[in-house]
Amino acid sequence: MDKRHPIPPFTLETATQKVQAAEDAWNTKDPVKVSLAYTPDTEWRNRDKFIQGREDVRAFLENKWSKELDYTLKKELWSYTDHRIAVRFEYEWRNEEGQWFRAYGNELWEFDENGYMQKRFASINDAPISEDERRLK
Repeated sequence: MDKRHPIPPFTLETATQKVQAAEDAWNTKDPVKVSLAYTPDTEWRNRDKFIQGREDVRAFLENKWSKELDYTLKKELWSYTDHRIAVRFEYEWRNEEGQWFRAYGNELWEFDENGYMQKRFASINDAPISEDERRLK
């Protein structure tokens, strides 16, 4: 398997790079591109969904971004160890009816030796906002 840099063990610099790369990829809203950052057998918990494998990640993201319109994400490194990273994030999106939301959450990531994410556990809360309350554009 190819390496997906930066690879563990992480330093402050490389953990920050990994977080920024994830933010950049998710903001493309390209399910295929995003899914390639994960191991083929990746394990996720996303809210009340338990997802197994890269193909299920891709399908989950396709569904997510078909409903979460004008999605914009900001991630922030919270903590890291040699092969794990904790992230704080927020993102904004609107539904088909035009209601805006801001989602807040935390993610715990675990990487394999090649730099692919093998585990992602996300806790997320959504808050309805008005369009003039948006911060991420």
